[in-house]
Amino acid sequence: MGDDLGDEWWKQGSNSDASSGEEEEKTAESVPMEKKGKKRKSQSQSVKTTKAKKKKKTAQKECFMTQEKKEDSEEKDSKKPKKRRKKKTITDVLATSEPKPGCPADLQNIIQKYYSDKRSVIEMEELKLPDSCFLANNDLTHSLSSYLKEICPKWAKVQKQHTVKKSLVLLIVCSSALRAIELIKQLTTFKGEAKVIKLFAKHIKVEEQTKLLDKGVTHIGVGTPGRIKALIEKDALTLQALRFLVLDWNWRDQKLRRMVDVPEVKNDMLKMLEAGIMKGCQEGTVKLGLF
Repeated sequence: MGDDLGDEWWKQGSNSDASSGEEEEKTAESVPMEKKGKKRKSQSQSVKTTKAKKKKKTAQKECFMTQEKKEDSEEKDSKKPKKRRKKKTITDVLATSEPKPGCPADLQNIIQKYYSDKRSVIEMEELKLPDSCFLANNDLTHSLSSYLKEICPKWAKVQKQHTVKKSLVLLIVCSSALRAIELIKQLTTFKGEAKVIKLFAKHIKVEEQTKLLDKGVTHIGVGTPGRIKALIEKDALTLQALRFLVLDWNWRDQKLRRMVDVPEVKNDMLKMLEAGIMKGCQEGTVKLGLF
């Protein structure tokens, strides 16, 4: 009996040792598995954090790029010239309105504006043209010949009485050489036996015009203000016999500009008037007409 009990006790002890060993092995196996699981979790978390960081960086880069693009676009927009409203030209205005005939007040206003910042108040008073010097204006129904017949009905008599060289009785001022040739052609029914001279710069030298004026008696001159002024300043053309000055005021070119609408022509015209013609108008020897 005693031996049997001892054997049973030894078996139970061995069994318990075996079971405890198995449990220890299981725990030992479970520990590294848990550690592996933790490592995997930590690795996955680190991967996630790195991915999140990368996403943040890419998002920041994208934001930075979009900001740069916006700034570039803003700079480009700022560099682009702003569209300015086109100023209405004379052509635009006159295309939608009927042209009005010129009047003495128009010429007086141009003279006042041009000399207002160049002359004193007393000198400005001297530049005023008397109303008595102005002839009837063209009402846009006249041809040149019909207008000249109206303002100078006794032309045949005036023409015969003129005997002064280097001087003209009638001076017609226009904006260009081509326009001067047109006006000369329109004089055929008015001029009679009067001699006409071209007073413009195109293809004609000052010396040639000086010789023609000095050679014989000339009655009518048609030309541009710049060349007429130059001839007066060189004493090639005198104002001794001048009685009528006609400005080609109402005629318009292809751009619908009058002679006073072209700055160069307007300035030359005012300087020409100042070169002795204004004085003749004020003294009553020269009459001025706006054709």
